[in-house]
Amino acid sequence: MSLDTVRLSQPAKDRLVRLKRTTGITQWNVLCRWALTLSLKDPSTPLVKDIVTDSNVEMTWKTFAGQYRDIYLALLKQRCVADGEEPTDANVAKALTVHLHRGIGYLGGQKKFQSLEGFVGSGVFTQGGTT
Repeated sequence: MSLDTVRLSQPAKDRLVRLKRTTGITQWNVLCRWALTLSLKDPSTPLVKDIVTDSNVEMTWKTFAGQYRDIYLALLKQRCVADGEEPTDANVAKALTVHLHRGIGYLGGQKKFQSLEGFVGSGVFTQGGTT
């Protein structure tokens, strides 16, 4: 597992398809950035550790993180340390996967995120998709 390619599970893809339709946000990477930061903001450890990334949605780390890739990488490494894990490449990649999927679950499960106005009005996100 590495950060070269970010892949999604089929259930995560299905949630994002619905979010794209209801919010009008058309880019996978934008929704995924918001999902990641939303999960990282939650201090609890994600319950699901093994996620099957079986959908046809994938993007490069560069596309996923954009110009903020160093910041996202630092946040993931920091989270590994906070969770008692060494920030190895494998642990960082696993943290990305579990936090991304938990965040997608949060986005898909809260009514306030079912519209673009809900995203903006929630006050959770700032410019660039970071919290």
